[in-house]
Amino acid sequence: MWQSFSISRRLSSRIETPDGVWVYWRSNGRDDLSRVHDLSTGGLFIETSTPRVTNTKITVDFLVQEGQIRAEAVVRHAKPGRGLGLRFTAVSDADRHRLAALLTRVRDFARLRMNSHLSAQRSGARH
Repeated sequence: MWQSFSISRRLSSRIETPDGVWVYWRSNGRDDLSRVHDLSTGGLFIETSTPRVTNTKITVDFLVQEGQIRAEAVVRHAKPGRGLGLRFTAVSDADRHRLAALLTRVRDFARLRMNSHLSAQRSGARH
């Protein structure tokens, strides 16, 4: 069962993703593959040079170890030559659980990267 929801403002912060998070996406009869730059429970930013206008509907399929995650989204903003900011409009209950698992993995990765960076800074300050 698909649940629709609408968020007018970003309610959760986006987390920068590791290089291994990609989506296959479809819009207006065209398919593309893009790296996910950042992600939240409400949406994502994909890296692409393929332009799309605001409010264009997009279907995204995540290519991740957590399993199939399919979502419906709309373009909220476009950065020419950089990518598209997408807001989720519908995610199935099963996919929502896998999306939560993906977000946990991405958060853990970001936390580990931050801790490594801070440790390196502290080590450098001592010398």
